[in-house]
Amino acid sequence: MKKLLIVSALATAMGGVWAADYTTDVVVIGSGGAGLSAAVTLHDAGKKVIVLEKMAMVGGNTLRAEGGFNAAETAQQKRDGIPDTIEQFIADTMKGGHNINDPELVRTLCTNAKDALAWLVSLGGDFETVGRAGGAKYNRAHRPHDGSAVGPEVIRTLWTATKDRKIDVRTNARVTDIVTGKDGAVSGVKFTSKDGKTYTIDSKAVVVAAGGFGANQEMLVKYKPMLKGYATTNHPGATGDGIVLAEKIGAATVDMDQIQAHPTATPEGVLISESVRGDGAILVNAEGKRFTNELLTRDVVSANELKQPGKFAWIIWDDGIRAKAKLIQGYIKMGLAVTGKDVKELAAATNLPADALEATLKQYAADQKSGKDSQFGRPDMPSALDKAPYWAVKVQPAVHHTMGGLKINTKAQVLNKEGKAIPGLFAAGEVTGGVHGGNRLGGNAQADIVTFGRIAGQSAAAYVK
Repeated sequence: MKKLLIVSALATAMGGVWAADYTTDVVVIGSGGAGLSAAVTLHDAGKKVIVLEKMAMVGGNTLRAEGGFNAAETAQQKRDGIPDTIEQFIADTMKGGHNINDPELVRTLCTNAKDALAWLVSLGGDFETVGRAGGAKYNRAHRPHDGSAVGPEVIRTLWTATKDRKIDVRTNARVTDIVTGKDGAVSGVKFTSKDGKTYTIDSKAVVVAAGGFGANQEMLVKYKPMLKGYATTNHPGATGDGIVLAEKIGAATVDMDQIQAHPTATPEGVLISESVRGDGAILVNAEGKRFTNELLTRDVVSANELKQPGKFAWIIWDDGIRAKAKLIQGYIKMGLAVTGKDVKELAAATNLPADALEATLKQYAADQKSGKDSQFGRPDMPSALDKAPYWAVKVQPAVHHTMGGLKINTKAQVLNKEGKAIPGLFAAGEVTGGVHGGNRLGGNAQADIVTFGRIAGQSAAAYVK
């Protein structure tokens, strides 16, 4: 929370006095992980850049990311003796996305993620702990050493680099149009400031990094009617603006109906990170019984959850898990969890059958000690869940990630409906489609935004040159 407050204060302070017109090499739309990665990369390539953020603070959805940053063949994995490979990373990502992902984009992501992570570390980022997220064969989700949320650390690192470089970041600046010339090439943007006035920036290129549409109920239902009324884990600004802006100048989209529900969100939409399950927590239904391998992909766990009585579950952890994860301690402080000094007391607090819950935990502890999940084949059980006291949070699926978006190539160039690159237009992050296919693996979003944010910055710099 302290990090978020610092970021918010600094971001708001960057809002400046608005002039009528501006000229720059590149405009970046959006100040989440993708936008700031692109901006820092552009600056370091010697280009003048202006970042426009419609919200009052920087960070976007990245500030809400909790799990980890997936990367294979990293220095951290080698230190821990994890035999992961880029090829396995690719295989897991394609399988997780039901093989409808763009293979070239996936290979680009998985090959370059380790360099993107090393770049963040070189900027002062802390990504020393390596855990496992759903759908991964090996531990590859990198996060801060104390187990805290990964997103705020990504933004802290990038925002510090942005400030150090004195990059021009303007908050409360909503882009209304991407401007093109007679030849169809991008020539700038129009934006509306906090004072309600519209201004024009002339630029040689634009990077769209405005995020997905997980907080736009109308847009969600348009592409997937079954999501009507769903809660969302997204920040209020995730409304798909960047997609609409690019479509207006002929951009193509892909996989727009591929929308992910996260299985562990509170009824109000507060995300309980996948890393909690990765650290050893389990899911039980209203009957006090496990019903799934907790480390399956998000879409499968969500589907299994919706088959349970009441279409919800309880995520349960013990004191051993609590002690090693700062993120979990945060949920407790927020008042999201109920607790019990023993299993019977936890059963009373959750209104679960005590006998069934005790039997479930007893069976799980025995399986954990034997090294084999006899019920659901969970491949990794780091905790026996036998250290009282216990905690539980009631969870259900909520809209989490929109896999569809602008169609890009491996250079992060935005393509038109004929499959040709729109001159001067680049995009990165959740505003794009094709990377994650039918389902995004936990930990792949942070890899995506930084990896393709850097690529977009590099490609825009080369185009301007």
